[in-house]
Amino acid sequence: MTVAVLYESDGLLAVDKPEGVVSISEGGRGGLPELLREQGVFGGKLFPVHRLDRGASGVIVFAKDPDAHRFLNGEFDRRAVRKTYLALTHGVIAANRGTVNKPIREFGSGRMGVDPRRGKPSVTEFVVERRLAAFTLVRARPLTGRRHQIRVHLYSLGHPIAGDLRYGERAAQEKFPRLMLHALEIEFALPSGEQVKIEAPLPESFSAVLKSVR
Repeated sequence: MTVAVLYESDGLLAVDKPEGVVSISEGGRGGLPELLREQGVFGGKLFPVHRLDRGASGVIVFAKDPDAHRFLNGEFDRRAVRKTYLALTHGVIAANRGTVNKPIREFGSGRMGVDPRRGKPSVTEFVVERRLAAFTLVRARPLTGRRHQIRVHLYSLGHPIAGDLRYGERAAQEKFPRLMLHALEIEFALPSGEQVKIEAPLPESFSAVLKSVR
């Protein structure tokens, strides 16, 4: 499996994560950094600043040194990083755009859910990209960074992401070969003040499903 490098500087490395690969492995084996070392992309330590779910694909950024790590963590904490995802949902979303403002917390076994009383503030904006018979392709932008946030928020609207075995009717979800969530682009400022936008092309596995549901 070859991982494409999308952007690299002295302190940053952005790559196109394939679906099925964990962003960071707990035991130090089988994760994306290990894959990149095996590929000869970067031999040193990579510092994670955000993550993508195992089933998701797309752009992910690592820091290559502690200074870059601190800087990017600060940008994420200030919500100065703009992330855009493509998601294929079950059902036809009537509104052309919307904002989901629903607190999220963990309910156990890695499952997240909406909880107005005990959840943490979570906000996701979305715009309908295309309606496809019984599905909707949306661009989603999380304004906060909760685990599974886009997945939970779309599920809470009655439109779970196709192929999501954790959220949605399992029998329907198992018909899809992957989670239909792709990190399309990320935009942030470098320490120099220069704004950079990094994009990840749609993988064939995502495009093939789109063609099949038209």
